[in-house]
Formats: sequence, structure tokens, C-alpha cells
Amino acid sequence: MVQLDRITQNPEVMGGKACIRGMRVTVGMIVGTNRGRSHDSTMSRPIFHIPNATTVLKALRYAAWRAEEREVALARG
Repeated sequence: MVQLDRITQNPEVMGGKACIRGMRVTVGMIVGTNRGRSHDSTMSRPIFHIPNATTVLKALRYAAWRAEEREVALARG
């Protein structure tokens, strides 16, 4: 399981979406902002005034972990 020390979920904040701790920035916002960028580009630019690149990396790891947890029904051909 991914470390969730910087990711929180609260039904009263941003509709219960996963957010950066203490901020109203969702993991989805970070993923959307970084779509198509290289790792170095993502880590070298400020995003939503997040204090450090480690927090951004934790958000991306959380998103990847959630994507792995999703079950998808496959259509039979």
C-alpha cells in the first residue's frame, strides 16, 4: 500500500475527493495538470503552490495505486 501521509479524504472538503493534506488541491487536479509531462518537468515546476516536489510525487503515487485497485469488467467476444 502506498504511504498516504500527505493525502487526505474528508467528505466536507472538495466533495470527499483525495486532497493534499491541509490544502484544497485534489489529486485529480495534480494528475490533470501533469498529463503528458516528463518526470523531471513535473518535479521542477511549482504546482498550485504545493511546497515541495515530494508532495506532488506522493499524489501521483496515490493516483497510480488507486488506478491499480479498480476492477474492470471485460466484455466477452
